[in-house]
Amino acid sequence: MTSEPTIQQLFDLSGKVALITGASGYLGQSMSRALAEAGASVVISSREQAKAQTLAAQLPVVGKAKHHGVRLDYFDEASIEQGVADTIAAAGRIDILVNNGYERVTADWTSVTGEQFTRQLANATGCFLLARAVYRHACQRGGGASIIMIGSMYGLVGSYPDAYEGICMASPVAYHALKGGVVNLTRHLAVYWAKDGVRVNTLSPGPFPATAVSSELKARLSSKSPMKRMGRPDELKGAVVFLASDASSYVTGHNLVVDGGWTAW
Repeated sequence: MTSEPTIQQLFDLSGKVALITGASGYLGQSMSRALAEAGASVVISSREQAKAQTLAAQLPVVGKAKHHGVRLDYFDEASIEQGVADTIAAAGRIDILVNNGYERVTADWTSVTGEQFTRQLANATGCFLLARAVYRHACQRGGGASIIMIGSMYGLVGSYPDAYEGICMASPVAYHALKGGVVNLTRHLAVYWAKDGVRVNTLSPGPFPATAVSSELKARLSSKSPMKRMGRPDELKGAVVFLASDASSYVTGHNLVVDGGWTAW
């Protein structure tokens, strides 16, 4: 009989190195913990080196894993290259990239300026440049890699105007354009990089509002969900480990949507 890996082996990230951007965010914290809990050595990036190191020191350690913090600015191409180099110097390699870094835009379609809109789309530029740097590293060392882009349900559908009316600004149009672009960026890179053993997938969260979001907005959003509730950050942990691990070894170019059924109707 041909031996096959156990389910524990498929999801085990022991010996792997994961670089994650935006790890200090509401969702990034849970995703970085998930990677660490699965056994990976996690490298957290931030524009502030000290902040990255502090966050890395707070992660759980499994086995021989070692966590690190590096400085990386998504909007600076030289910083991206240096951040990847520093990650490799500290951890020896990169097997997994979670492209979670993101700079918000604070204006909706009624008032956003051209400069603000373009700045928002520059998040996709940083996302691509970082993914390409990790891809090149994977090719040089010949070990393959799993690259996980972070999309959104709003990269697939429009938002409900009545959910926001009278409470806050509408869901930013530039954000929808950005996340829709990330989904198709994933598909494009996946078909070019598959031959080199580099998988590229998107993880698209649904409604996961941060704790500071008003209870009224959460109630309105909940009414639009088949599950009638908002998502919890820990509900992304299984999805990110799945895409990072050998459990998804035959999955590439895919958009894994975790939205409580939001996009099903």
